[in-house]
Amino acid sequence: MVENSQRLGVGLVGAGFIGNFHATSWTGVRDADIVAVSSRTLEAAQQLAGRCRDLRVGDARAYADVRELVRDPRVDAVWVLVPNHVRIDVIEAITDEVTSGRADLVGIAVEKPLGRNLAEARRVLQLVEDAGLLHAYLENQVYAPSVTRSHDLLWTRGAALAGSPYLARCAEEHSGPHAAWFWDGTQQGGGVLSDMLCHSVEAGRYLLTPPDRDHSSWLTPKAVSAQIASLKWSRRRYAAELAYRYAGAVDYTRTPSEDYAHATISFENGDGDEVIVEATTSWSFVGAGLRLTFELLGPEYSMSANTLNTEAQLFLGRRLITPEGEDLVEKQSAEQGLMPLVSDESMTYGYTAENREVSADFLAGRQPRENLRHGVEVTELLMAAYLSAQSGETVRWPVDDLESFIPDVAKGTWKPR
Repeated sequence: MVENSQRLGVGLVGAGFIGNFHATSWTGVRDADIVAVSSRTLEAAQQLAGRCRDLRVGDARAYADVRELVRDPRVDAVWVLVPNHVRIDVIEAITDEVTSGRADLVGIAVEKPLGRNLAEARRVLQLVEDAGLLHAYLENQVYAPSVTRSHDLLWTRGAALAGSPYLARCAEEHSGPHAAWFWDGTQQGGGVLSDMLCHSVEAGRYLLTPPDRDHSSWLTPKAVSAQIASLKWSRRRYAAELAYRYAGAVDYTRTPSEDYAHATISFENGDGDEVIVEATTSWSFVGAGLRLTFELLGPEYSMSANTLNTEAQLFLGRRLITPEGEDLVEKQSAEQGLMPLVSDESMTYGYTAENREVSADFLAGRQPRENLRHGVEVTELLMAAYLSAQSGETVRWPVDDLESFIPDVAKGTWKPR
């Protein structure tokens, strides 16, 4: 039961990079306040809680214990934003507080990817559903305005007259993650495929599905063919850079993860036609910063979007020596020259619309359209992609024993070819 039926009280569990991104997006959320933040260290929780107060998105209290956060009577729903390797423990703690009656929550939202493997993803879903909670899978790209608006228009003006689209191409590329655990295949569950192909796969599924249908029922997977590689970061010079940057916590000369992944996934859609998602991700992209690209092709129509084709650009000459930062675009890699300016990254990447819609659904007692069942399906496709990349063969549905499959990258035993 929501304590204040007019507003949702949200607790952020995790105070790292993505937690700050969600807090920034909350300036565009009208029906909810961030009332609590927890982190493994109280200092980190206090910093993000203070930022929430500065942004005027909620009078957030800081906690070092997630159990204390969910017992806060002002917390109606939680956003789980913790690293992948502690995800299960955190979900177990939250749902235990709910099922024991010590906490009263309406819903839980979980950041992508849902698990490091299919067994973990299904475990998260089971825990949440057994606790009787509404749930959301936090996949921001399917809420990005350029994606949702194009999707609605092409299905209304194109597919309605010429037939359903047949090819979605989606890519996310940047120069690499912010924290050491992302680079560790055992903690993260893999490399760039686990970290970012989840975005591209779900964006592709969304684009290929009519606005009034659930892609879980519209698209039936048939086959996955994938490739992974360590193109940049296992080279000696760059492996040394990682080891220095993360004080020996990352060693890509011994246990590399893939920094490039590509998957081609074929489905049968609700019309009985074959359709394809081409998904590409990279931690070895050299450019202005994070680049998201989307394409959708149909019989007589197409769309394309690129987040670096921005409405504003800045030029800074070579005589200007400025400190490094990310004030123009996420993963910014230069401070001079002609550079794109993403004026509102939270809006452009979909976080604002995601949090606004999920909050409104929880407040109204509705199940969000992007939910944990989708997260399980995406994880299943990711594991099939890893299996294809390891075997060098196309994986066809149904796939036997995929729940017990652990990618070599996640075991720390993968070696680039």
